[in-house]
Amino acid sequence: MVELSVLIPVYNEEDVLSMLFERLYPVLDELGRSYEILFVNDGSSDNSASILTQQFEQRPDVTRVIFLSSNAGQHAALIAGFQQAHGESIITLDADLQNPPEEIPAIVAEMDKGFDYVGTIRASRNDKAWRHFASRMMNSLREKITSIHMTDQGCMLRGYSRDIAQVVAESDESRTFIPALAYLYAARPTEITVVHEQRAAGESKYSLFKLIQLNFDLITSFSSLPLQLISFTGIFVSMLSLLFVVYLAYRRIFHGPEVEGVFTLFGITIFLMGLLLFAVGMVGEYIGRINGLVRKRKRFRIASVLEAGGDIKPPIDETNSRSQAD
Repeated sequence: MVELSVLIPVYNEEDVLSMLFERLYPVLDELGRSYEILFVNDGSSDNSASILTQQFEQRPDVTRVIFLSSNAGQHAALIAGFQQAHGESIITLDADLQNPPEEIPAIVAEMDKGFDYVGTIRASRNDKAWRHFASRMMNSLREKITSIHMTDQGCMLRGYSRDIAQVVAESDESRTFIPALAYLYAARPTEITVVHEQRAAGESKYSLFKLIQLNFDLITSFSSLPLQLISFTGIFVSMLSLLFVVYLAYRRIFHGPEVEGVFTLFGITIFLMGLLLFAVGMVGEYIGRINGLVRKRKRFRIASVLEAGGDIKPPIDETNSRSQAD
């Protein structure tokens, strides 16, 4: 056991890893406590695996590298790290240096106060405008339809107690939004403000589609309100449709056949079709999650682990049973 584990998922970050090493190790060395750094190579297709191996050879005393057999997604990589971590406290950090390693001591200080989950708020985001807008919109939506109260759900620089990390790793969910799940389990959560920098190199691995998918996972994992809203909307639209039919029947009887309202009918029909497609899609999201649990496919597979003592290949049953990658 060590006092602190720093968990860093890595996917095609060859351009930034050397800068990360230069800033990360001095910060942790100055903390004056035992620590380990777990790099989880999430099936990188560039030179990241080789660079991580070289770094392990330079600092085998505090460095461990987990190699996943294929790209499973950031949250699956974090679950793999939670399973392998030895620290009493676990801090997650992105490899792209948008969250500076120099902020780690601030999180450690909060956990020393007894908080079992430390969330973070980016003081001034250095992202594109559409990311700012999307983040504010999804934060607002999440606050309204779930019991998760996080100011900034997109910042991955967070602290978890060992107990919280273990419960999250053992959760039987096909797709998991880790910060929100940890918040539910935490007895004493808190948040602090941290610095946010521009990406040191490379490009973000989260496209607009992946961000939308991630937020669908968040909504469907922690609330059934969308299904209830669809039901209430269906009832309301049905009542309006009934009144409209009565109105059309009245005009047919007392005014005779009319064609002036044909475009209105087209508009109403198209609106109802769009509403129906949205409802089917939302229900499909929930059914997809159920389907994932029924299949019980492994979400990821650990190919090997580099640590002091040699390369260890874990048994198959140590990998996490999940339906699909993030």
